[in-house]
Amino acid sequence: MDNRERLNSILAHNSDHCGFWHGNPNHASQDYLFGELGVKNDFEMGLKLGSTVRWVMPDANGMWNHPEGKPMFDVLGGKKRTSLGQDGVFAECEDVAEVEAFDWPDEKYVDFTGTLKAIDDTIAAGQAVLSGSWSCFFHNVCDFFGMENYFVKMYTDPDVVEAVTEHVVDFYLRINERLFEAAHDKIDMFFFGNDFGSQRDMLISPELFDKFVMPGFVKFTQQAHRFGMKVLLHSCGSIERIIPRLIDAGVDALHPIQARAANMDAETLSKKYNGKIVFVGGVDTQQLLPFGTPQQVRDEVRRLRDLFGENYIVSPSHESILPGVSVDNVVAMAEAAAE
Repeated sequence: MDNRERLNSILAHNSDHCGFWHGNPNHASQDYLFGELGVKNDFEMGLKLGSTVRWVMPDANGMWNHPEGKPMFDVLGGKKRTSLGQDGVFAECEDVAEVEAFDWPDEKYVDFTGTLKAIDDTIAAGQAVLSGSWSCFFHNVCDFFGMENYFVKMYTDPDVVEAVTEHVVDFYLRINERLFEAAHDKIDMFFFGNDFGSQRDMLISPELFDKFVMPGFVKFTQQAHRFGMKVLLHSCGSIERIIPRLIDAGVDALHPIQARAANMDAETLSKKYNGKIVFVGGVDTQQLLPFGTPQQVRDEVRRLRDLFGENYIVSPSHESILPGVSVDNVVAMAEAAAE
């Protein structure tokens, strides 16, 4: 069974062995990890560690090419970012007409040439493909207002929030349509991300999530399914309260399972949702990977496999392998997943 068949058997809940994804080394970690493993890049690192899948992120493969160097979403009006709470261009907006008049991105500046090549390289190397524009509309809309302003305006100016959200979502849908038309038969899962949770709970209530996030979210899952692809959602934090909503919306797999966030422990998730959704992640990146021993990492991977079963993908509980994680612990995670 090759890696694409392995992934599809996991997603069909009939696998006889779990999968593995090493994650995505943070830029500050790459020189150390690549040097220790004797590889040139993340692609080679995944192959050496035996990763079942590769994340081919269009945003990291030259997707956006504006001739004047303008960002895809100029959320701060050209200003330098200082914080997530920094006022965005719509911080004081109370009129939908102002939203409509904004210089929204033009998809003519989107180029998937690099992405398509990376997808072909991945398949040739024998890995399954995770791809699709990151489509982080929740974060983009948040940045257009500033985090605190965004949450307040859900109450004070809901029509403005909905208008901004619609523009962002529609742009991602249009460009994903182009990519999926070109490569849907090569992409095994549409992988996109929005962090809906903190360490303790949701950033917004499930009711606000239903009103301002779920409509766009459903459009993305339906679009991917229309092209015959499975859907993998990334969300850090404590999001257990909305997992039933995600399942109902058609999410096939959930990443990264922030192990130390409230109610995101493997025991709780496996007991409630095994067989209903595939979990990707769960190997603690807050304490275990940076401070544990290789034996402790192996033991934890085995514990997670016992809880989630073989229809599970072993991976860090955040996709970014941060500085401070030893290569020995990364290798231990990979070896235990392959047992």
